[in-house]
Amino acid sequence: MAFTLYSLLQAALLIVNAIAVLHEERFLRHVGWGSDQGIGGFGEEPGIKAQITNLIRSVRTVMRGKVMILCLNIVICKVLFQ
Repeated sequence: MAFTLYSLLQAALLIVNAIAVLHEERFLRHVGWGSDQGIGGFGEEPGIKAQITNLIRSVRTVMRGKVMILCLNIVICKVLFQ
């Protein structure tokens, strides 16, 4: 298997899909990455943990429907052309 732009995009899609399916109560809260874990004070810069938690929550909110459509397209292309 060659390393192509298609395989790079497919790997990125798999990573976004993995982030999109993380469940906060089942997984993230058990490892200490829940939404209530990273509460800082007023005027303080959020730490790296809070920024990553916000990124995960944003990806789950914005990309969930789009990732399903893209994964479906990838599966159809794999079935038809390979």
